[in-house]
Amino acid sequence: MCGIALVLSGGGRVVVAPSAAAAAAVAAVGIQPSDEGKGVTVDELKAALRRRGPDSLGCERLRVRADGTTLGSDGCDCGVGNGGDVGDTELCFIGATLQLRGAEPILQPMVGQSGNVLVYNGEIYGGVHVADDQNDTQSLLSSLESCCSCECHALVRDEACLCCGSVGKSKDSKTMWFGRDAFGRRSLLVHWPSPDDPRFILSSVSPPSFASNNSAPTVKVMESGEDNDFPESTNMSYWEELPCGIYSIQLKSLEKSGMCMKEACVSEVRRHDWINSSLDELIQWKRKSIVPTVDDLTSHQNSVGDYCLSQSFRNSTEADKNAAYKVLIALRESVMLRTNLNRLFQDDLNKLKDDELAPIAILFSGGLDSMILAALLDQCLDSKWTIDLLNVSFDGQLAPDRISALAGLKELQRISPIRRWRLVEIDTVLTNLKGESEHVMSLIYPSNTYMDLNIGIALWLAAGGDGWVDGSICNIQDGCRYKYKSTSRVLLVGSGADEQCAGYGRHRTKYRLGGWVLLDEEMRLDVQRIWKRNMGRDDRCISDHGKEARFPFLDENVIKTLLEIPLWDIAKLDEPVGKGDKKILREVANLLGLKEAALQPKRAIQFGSRIARESNRKNFGSNRAANQASAGSVEIHQRAR
Repeated sequence: MCGIALVLSGGGRVVVAPSAAAAAAVAAVGIQPSDEGKGVTVDELKAALRRRGPDSLGCERLRVRADGTTLGSDGCDCGVGNGGDVGDTELCFIGATLQLRGAEPILQPMVGQSGNVLVYNGEIYGGVHVADDQNDTQSLLSSLESCCSCECHALVRDEACLCCGSVGKSKDSKTMWFGRDAFGRRSLLVHWPSPDDPRFILSSVSPPSFASNNSAPTVKVMESGEDNDFPESTNMSYWEELPCGIYSIQLKSLEKSGMCMKEACVSEVRRHDWINSSLDELIQWKRKSIVPTVDDLTSHQNSVGDYCLSQSFRNSTEADKNAAYKVLIALRESVMLRTNLNRLFQDDLNKLKDDELAPIAILFSGGLDSMILAALLDQCLDSKWTIDLLNVSFDGQLAPDRISALAGLKELQRISPIRRWRLVEIDTVLTNLKGESEHVMSLIYPSNTYMDLNIGIALWLAAGGDGWVDGSICNIQDGCRYKYKSTSRVLLVGSGADEQCAGYGRHRTKYRLGGWVLLDEEMRLDVQRIWKRNMGRDDRCISDHGKEARFPFLDENVIKTLLEIPLWDIAKLDEPVGKGDKKILREVANLLGLKEAALQPKRAIQFGSRIARESNRKNFGSNRAANQASAGSVEIHQRAR
């Protein structure tokens, strides 16, 4: 995992825009020669990214001349874009690395043999082969350099491309590619050129100085046919979440002044379709079986009989059990891929002391999702390793998530008594977190509601892993209670489970109002907007500690498996809370022997940790006042802090 950034500027001559119409809008506001001006500085970007990638920091600068020649890297001394000749284009790449894979240390940005430059944040579990001793970024760069440079982007290691005839490494196409994975699991923010800062900037996170509502007319991406999410132009903050997808900027058009207005050379940002049809199907999130027939419902009623808590899984239909097994297998494989220690940077494992043998931790509430992840991690990880369970509370032992975490610990100890389970109790009060709250505000940006801030603070504290361990309940350290800070650099998180399995209260409301069809539509909406509502925010808050969140429920094969299951086997929302919601995952929990966890109701982290209650009291005086003010969605900048 890394923190990455790119600053694209030109000697007062370059404007980046997502379409011809938008380019005209940008030119109309009279952009001046490029410099940092009121914008973020390269040093500020480096400082923010270094928190995400503490192992190394690198910077590469390329200058593309107007005649098409490319000047080599000047290392970390990235300029501000105003030192070149007229028509020059400057690209400044920044990479801060948290190395979790590979046998040897690496430094980003990486420069290939043909001069290509890559900064990459993420991990690869399929599609591109990554050897156990190799790093993701190395493997990706090698694969990309073996692609041709025409529209098909075919791998042409040994054979000529059928389109352009090229063989071997890519040609010097003067194209900048950037993108975000199909579900937005990793954060990537974009600053579109504006009058105050005419540079084009990408970054994993916003520096604190720009985590405020600096609204200015800017340009947003809009594809033909889109009419809701991405208007042509609007008053936006300095940063916004980059929508999922693959994009390119043709630097040749900058050199040749493809469109020049008011002494600014304009280049269009292109958005490319996914060429993998199976991935495109997952993005569309279409389920074949949505509305059950009379026969479907009759078979369920005949098999289930009278409801009994202790026999809920025994009374399930064979179809239910088969579906649950399929999901269990897919989830186990997903956890295995994300926790294979052969793929972790071995130098980190060698540094662990005997009492710190916990390379992987779980953000743990004791609820259904985190209990399933804990049980599966136990199956995938050698028993010599401790598993840290990170639990945050703003109400000590009385918070619902602390109560369920303690109960969950006992259940995990029952199903796997030889494992060392370490419950890390992270306790705090909101009034003591003024500085921390301001820092988290910069991490959640451009999100800016109290709900986002509450979730962000809870995630940030939990990921930090700084709390207390009660040895008497964890059966370690001679039963003593002691201060402990988790050193785990990989954190498993249950994001995506509620969206895919009807875990939210609004799902039950939609089902009541419009049956299966309206429920399916709401779930699809949740999955397709998870990149904007959740994933970027959560990734920034967790990664700020130099740790990487991994999301087993958002594995492509898990998503595919869940979509293949009829909706009435995923959830049955005419049944009580704690039974019908996330029905398929409750059956998975039963298969894992987690009988108590299978009955846990859904609680969002802001409510389970009780930070929402404390925040409402602090900012509004009471929960009732907070509900009257905004139903939980007041923008932070509108109120005095």
